[in-house]
Amino acid sequence: MRFALEKRDSKSRKMTVLVPIASLLLSFLLGAIVLTLSKANPIQTYVAMFKGAFGSQSKIQFTLVKTVPLLLCGLAVGIAFRLKFWNIGAEGQYVSGVIGITWVMQFWTFLPHWLVLPVGIVVGVLFGAIWGGIPGVLKAQWSVDETLATLMMNYIIIGYAEYLYINAWKAPRGNMGTVRYPEYAWLPRIWGRVHAGVFFALILVAILWFVLYKTRWGFELNMIGKNQKAARCQGVSIKKNIILAMLISGGIAGLAGVIDSAAVTHQLTKGVNGGYGFTGIIIAWMSGLNPIASIFVAILMAALDTGSDALQITLKLPSAMGEVLQGLILIPLLAGSIFTEYKLLVLGKHKESSK
Repeated sequence: MRFALEKRDSKSRKMTVLVPIASLLLSFLLGAIVLTLSKANPIQTYVAMFKGAFGSQSKIQFTLVKTVPLLLCGLAVGIAFRLKFWNIGAEGQYVSGVIGITWVMQFWTFLPHWLVLPVGIVVGVLFGAIWGGIPGVLKAQWSVDETLATLMMNYIIIGYAEYLYINAWKAPRGNMGTVRYPEYAWLPRIWGRVHAGVFFALILVAILWFVLYKTRWGFELNMIGKNQKAARCQGVSIKKNIILAMLISGGIAGLAGVIDSAAVTHQLTKGVNGGYGFTGIIIAWMSGLNPIASIFVAILMAALDTGSDALQITLKLPSAMGEVLQGLILIPLLAGSIFTEYKLLVLGKHKESSK
C-alpha cells in the first residue's frame, strides 16, 4: 500500500474548517510534549495560561487590547496571501504606521486639537501603505521575490525607528523614546484598558468580508491566487491588483501600529516591533484567510501571549514558552494546509503479472 496526493477540482470547504481545528489540537499535543520535556505538567500549564488570559476582568481587558493589533495584522497579511503574494513585511508596515502618527503628534503642532488624532491616523495608514506598496511595485514591475523584499524591508524600517527614538526624535532627558503624544490625541478607552480601536478592527472585518466575498475585486483576487494565467485570459490586470492589494495590506498593518500607539504606548519607543506582524501570518493561515474567523484566532493568539506571563509567576517557567507554543501552532497548520487543495489517495500494491 502506498499514498499519493491528487489536486482537488476546487478547494475543499470541509478541509478548510477541519485542518485549522486538527492543527490546533495537534499543536497543543506537541506543546504538551515540549512541556513534559521541560519537566512541567502540561495540564497545569494550560490552565495557568487560561487563567492568565481570562482569569479576571483586568486580564480579559489586557487580552482584548493585545487582540486588536494582532487581528489587524492578520487581516493585512490575509489580503496579500489571497493572491499568493507572500507578505512577510507586516511587522515593518506596522512600525511604519507608528512612525507616521508619531511624526504628526510631534511636529504638526499647528493643527487644532480635534484634528490631531484623525490626521495622525490617516498619515500613519499612508506610511504603512507606502511601505507595503514598495515590494508590491517591485513584484509587479520586475518580478522581485516578495518574500525576500518584504522580509528585508522589516529590518530597514525597524532600524530607522530605533534611530528616531534613540537619537533624532528622542524626548529631552528621555530614556529611548519620543515625547509622549498629547492626551487630547489619545484614542479613548471604552472599558478599562480596552480602547476604541476595537471598533476600528470590527468595522474593518465587516468591510473586508463584504469586499472579498461579495465584490468583483474580491473575485479577481481569488482568481489570481488560484490561476494567474486564467485570470489574465479573463482580462484581469495582475500588476494592478498586486500593487493595490499590497497598498491596502500595508495600510491595514500601518493602522494596527497607529491604533496601538495612540491607545497604549502613546509614543515611539523601544519595543515598537512587538512581533504582531509575524504573528499575523499565523492568524491569516489558521483563519483560512477569512476575516470573521480571524477574530477568534486573534483572541487565541493574544491569550497565548498574555497567558504566558502567568507561567513565570505560578510555574516558574520562562514567559518565552508562550512564543514556543505559538510557533508550534504554525508547523501543523502549514503541513495540514496541503489537504485543502489536495486529497490523499491510498493506492494498493500492483503485482506484476507472470509471463
